[in-house]
Amino acid sequence: MRKRLTDYDNPWKEALERYFPEFMALFFPKAYADIDWGHKHEFLDKELRQVTGESELGLRRVDQLVRVYRQGGSEIWVLVHVEVQSQTESSFAERMYVYNYRLYDRYHRQVASLAVLADETMTWRPTEFSYNLWDCEIGIRFPAVKLLDYRARWDELEASSNPFAVIVMAHLKSLETRHADDERLAAKIWLMRRLYRRGYQQQDIVNLFRFIDWIMQLPEGLDQIFWQEVQEIEEAEHMPYITSVERIGMQRGIEQGIQQGIQQGMEQGMEQGSRVELLAAIELGLELRFGTSSLTLLPEVRRVQDVELLRTLRTALRTVPTLDAWRQLLLVMVQQESAHTSRTPAHAH
Repeated sequence: MRKRLTDYDNPWKEALERYFPEFMALFFPKAYADIDWGHKHEFLDKELRQVTGESELGLRRVDQLVRVYRQGGSEIWVLVHVEVQSQTESSFAERMYVYNYRLYDRYHRQVASLAVLADETMTWRPTEFSYNLWDCEIGIRFPAVKLLDYRARWDELEASSNPFAVIVMAHLKSLETRHADDERLAAKIWLMRRLYRRGYQQQDIVNLFRFIDWIMQLPEGLDQIFWQEVQEIEEAEHMPYITSVERIGMQRGIEQGIQQGIQQGMEQGMEQGSRVELLAAIELGLELRFGTSSLTLLPEVRRVQDVELLRTLRTALRTVPTLDAWRQLLLVMVQQESAHTSRTPAHAH
């Protein structure tokens, strides 16, 4: 069985970076209307780490700091600090206050602190922190969106074309089906069908697929059924976005085999086709799981000639927790194959 994730860091962080305006429009429409989206917004990840401290961040917390420009020029720019919290935390409101004043102290700009509560406790709803000492009042009140509330607003999510509506639906379904694999499979297939039928662009489908696949992981057997369903959906909708790379790779390999002729050529072509297919699948898997920056590993991947090793690498893309872990496995595979080749006498080939 594939390991179930216990954190939402990577998918939520990526979703915020790709769809920040849509995130604001869905959850904080008042702020969205006051931002001048004609100016490019900027993520300040390093600057936020300097303020919060890397060691303070937990596995189930996602935070972003974004520089935006307001409508009407009342300020040149202001800061938006977003926290996505996936577990209850007694000091959460205090931390929102601390980060807010640290950011203000550092930049001397207005800072809007916004919270998304993605936990499973309906009654946990922190929105303020304050204290009073001798008539000196200090504190903060911040808007907080509770994702569980969207269960009662499911029809709104279904009717929305906002990509973040899909993200909320996937998040809620991942919570509801945590211990029900068959229900999770059905929900995951339903979400994929919706992606194609809502008219999203290809890149949006790929991006949203990455989020859905990450937080709604399935056991190996059901995962295979899901991929078969994705292929059937793409064929029915005439939109080969997710599986096209694998099919193209297979076709190219078969064509190469045919061109080499008769029995030996066919055997070589079948093997090459299988390898080309695997390389294409790994390329797609890297991009879907870890983003385009991970494709810098492809030259190392192509050094691997053994088909079984490539299959192991492809499977590992769905099980390893981080890109670094997958990179380490790749290095082991390359070294293993290199050592085997060096030990094989030349006449054996």
